[in-house]
Amino acid sequence: MAVMKVIEVLSNSTKSWEDATAKGVARASKSVKNVKSAFVQSQSVVCKNGKVTEYRVNLKISFEVK
Repeated sequence: MAVMKVIEVLSNSTKSWEDATAKGVARASKSVKNVKSAFVQSQSVVCKNGKVTEYRVNLKISFEVK
């Protein structure tokens, strides 16, 4: 039986939501081993002068505790 733990990570990117997600998972993987999945709980953007300047994601990252 595997024991899983979930952490919440907020990440951002100037490129896309996909890039923000990849950055969040990569950063979490530096301090957490055995990352198994990431669930995008919410997405948002920051706008300046009528243009999107930043993409933000709120991730639920699951990892196996050994």
